[in-house]
Amino acid sequence: MYVLCLSRDYDYLYKIILIGDSGVGKSCILLRFSDDHFTESYITTIGVDFRFRTIKVDDKIVKLQIWDTAGQERFRTITSAYYRGADGIIIIYDTTDRNSFLHINDWMNEINKYTNEDTCKLLVGNKADCKDDIEITTMEGQNKAKELNISFIETSAKDATNVELAFTMITQELIKKKKKKIPFYA
Repeated sequence: MYVLCLSRDYDYLYKIILIGDSGVGKSCILLRFSDDHFTESYITTIGVDFRFRTIKVDDKIVKLQIWDTAGQERFRTITSAYYRGADGIIIIYDTTDRNSFLHINDWMNEINKYTNEDTCKLLVGNKADCKDDIEITTMEGQNKAKELNISFIETSAKDATNVELAFTMITQELIKKKKKKIPFYA
C-alpha cells in the first residue's frame, strides 16, 4: 500500500533562471547563494545546472529552484526549453565587460520570446568588487533597468555583496504578483 503525502514545508515554490553571457558569474552567484561558497576557477556550464534553497521572505517560507544556464551561443537552443515554467529570470552582466552589458537586449528578446509578461525579471551587474576594472557604471545599470522596466542591483559573488538581496528582491516581487492574482472573497 502506498500513502500519498501532500504536506510540504514551504508556502511558495518558484523556478528562477539565471541568464547572461558566458563568464559573467552566473554559476558563481548560484554557488554563493546555494552553498555560500566561491571558487576562482572558471568552468563552463554545459546545458544547465540547478539547485534548491529555501528562504524566508515576508513571513513566508519560499523554496527556490534556481537554474544556471549556459551563456554560450552554441547552447542557446538548449536553454530555450528551460524558460518554460520560469517564474523569475535574473539577467546577469559583468560590470567589467562592456560586451556582456551590450547583449542585455539580446537576452531580453529571448526572454520575451519564451515567457509571458507575468515572469518577474531582475537585472544584475556582477563583479562589483572589481572596482579598478569597472566598465559599466552603477548609473548605466540603473538606466538600463529603468529602460527595461525591471529592478536592478549590483552584486559580487566573490565577496557575497548583495547576492542574498538579489534573490530576496525577485522573491518579494514574485510573492507580490502572486497575491495580486489570488481572488479575495468576503
